[in-house]
Amino acid sequence: MKLHSLKNSALLLLTAFIWGVAFVAQKNSMAYVGPFTYNTIRSFIAGFFLLLILPLLDRLRSRGGGFEKGSRRNILTGGVACGAVLFVAAILQQTGISLQSAGTNVGKAGFITACYVVIVPVLGLFMGRRSPLRVWIGAAAAVAGFFFLCLMDPLMAGQGLELGLSDLLLLLCAVGFSFHILVIDHFSPLADGVRVSCLQFFTAGVLGLPGMFLLEAPAWADIAACAGPILYAAVMSSGVGYTLQIVAQKGVHPAVASLLLSLESVFSVLAGYVLMPGSVLSRWELLGCALVFAAVLLVQLGPQSAGQPEKE
Repeated sequence: MKLHSLKNSALLLLTAFIWGVAFVAQKNSMAYVGPFTYNTIRSFIAGFFLLLILPLLDRLRSRGGGFEKGSRRNILTGGVACGAVLFVAAILQQTGISLQSAGTNVGKAGFITACYVVIVPVLGLFMGRRSPLRVWIGAAAAVAGFFFLCLMDPLMAGQGLELGLSDLLLLLCAVGFSFHILVIDHFSPLADGVRVSCLQFFTAGVLGLPGMFLLEAPAWADIAACAGPILYAAVMSSGVGYTLQIVAQKGVHPAVASLLLSLESVFSVLAGYVLMPGSVLSRWELLGCALVFAAVLLVQLGPQSAGQPEKE
C-alpha cells in the first residue's frame, strides 16, 4: 500500500474512532438536557466551527488546484436538504438513546445506527439500481442481528417479542441516515462538501429551535453541566470528523473508506465499556452485534469484487 493511501486510511480510522466515542457523549448529555436541546446546540456549534476554519480549508485545497466551490444555488439547496434530513435522523437517534435504560451499553445504539450501510443499497432499488447477492445476504444477517440485539433478551425473559421504543427509534434513525447519505450523494458533485455541511448544521439547528424551547425549556445550568460532551460532539464528531472524512477519502477506494468509517460501531462498544463502568451487553446482544458487523463487512467489501451496483 502506498504511503499516501496508508496515511489517509489511518485518518479515516481516526474519524471512525471520533464518531464511536461520540455515542458516550450523546448518552451522558441526556442526564442534563433533552434531545432537541442537545442536537440544536451541537448543530450551531458545529456550523460556526466549520465557518471559522473554512478560509483555512479553502487555502489548503486551492494549493492542489482544481478546487471549485460550486454555485450558490447548489450550496444553498444542498445544505438545506441535507440539514433537514439530518435533523430528522439526529433527533430520532438522540431520542432513542435518551430512552435506553441506564445499564445499556451505548454500543447497542452504534450498531443499530450502522444498519444504514445495509439499508442504503436496499433503497437504491427504488432508484433503479440492482445490488449483488451479497447485499441481500448482508441484509438478512443484519435483520437477524437486530433480532438478537433487541428482542432475544425480552423473549428469554418471558416478555414476548416486544420491540422497545428506543430500539424502534434507533432503527428509524438508521433509515434517516440512509436517506441522508443518498441526498449527499446527489449534491456532492454539484457543490463543495464543507460548505454544504456547514449550511446543513445551521439548518438542523434552526429546525431544532421550536422543539428546544417549546418541548424542553432548557436551563443554562443544565447546559453548562454537560458542556464537555456537547463540545466534543459538536467540534470533534461533527466538525473535525467531517473534515477528516473529506480530506482522507481522496486517494482511498470508496469501499475501503466506507468499511473503515463503519468501524464507528465497534468503537462505540469499546468506548461504552471503558468510559461508562457498569454498562453491559448480554451474550445475545453480543451475538447480534457480531451479526450486524458481519453484514457491514459483507456489504462494504462487496464492490471490490462484485463491482458497483448497476443501473437497470
